Amino acid sequence: MTDPLLPELLDLALDVARRAGALLRDGRPADLGVAATKSSPVDVVTEMDIAAEKLITGFLSERRPHDGFLGEEGASSEGSSGVRWVIDPLDGTVNYLYGLPTWAVSVAAERDGERIVGVVEVPMRAETYHAVLGGGAYAKGGAYGEGARLRCRPAPPLDQALLSTGFNYVADVRAHQADVARVLIPRLRDIRRGGSAAIDLCDVAAGRLDGYYERGLHPWDLAAGDLIAREAGALTGGRPGQPADGGLTVAAAPGVFEPLQALLEELGAWHD
Repeated sequence: MTDPLLPELLDLALDVARRAGALLRDGRPADLGVAATKSSPVDVVTEMDIAAEKLITGFLSERRPHDGFLGEEGASSEGSSGVRWVIDPLDGTVNYLYGLPTWAVSVAAERDGERIVGVVEVPMRAETYHAVLGGGAYAKGGAYGEGARLRCRPAPPLDQALLSTGFNYVADVRAHQADVARVLIPRLRDIRRGGSAAIDLCDVAAGRLDGYYERGLHPWDLAAGDLIAREAGALTGGRPGQPADGGLTVAAAPGVFEPLQALLEELGAWHD
């Protein structure tokens, strides 16, 4: 990393993601209070979610007061440095609420609109994933010990591919997503539904999945994980010729990505 800004931002992202992960892991009350609701009664946001975002924005603001923020729980500021932090303080909120282990803290940094640093902290796996633009993707802790470089899995035929996806919490949207999955399942090895977009993207990077797709993600859901997947050699995008966005996010090993993206386009996975 010849650009001195990149290691600075990476170190900050690693540090603050670890702190937020520890807060969420160690501070989870036995009876979680619900602070508000999101798009439906099923999709809850907890008091811990809000506390984690405050921790992250406070920590980063003290060290880089001129940076901007975009966070799931309302953090939004332009900043004047050209750097913006894109934060999901608790990706996998419902998993966290129910005591399931598949949840993460996602912290990404953009410079002039380009993602340059991504960190995904997975406390219940004791794993941390990170990437810097052009510098590869890495993981440490858990199954990775002191650290390992990540590379996506060599592409199998699509009918032997293991994919993950997610479903919206709005019933009508979820019904169409289920129709898409129903058609896809016989054409694949199988489909998983983990409940955290950030972890799914990291699992593509690590070769634990051959691919992942989902409709309805927000920038904070995919910012860090998308960079990590790409730096591990995966292809990412949305509809053909478009970047990953709220309409559709697809990430997969080359050779799986292309037929998967084409099939999702045919099935209309990008609309309700």
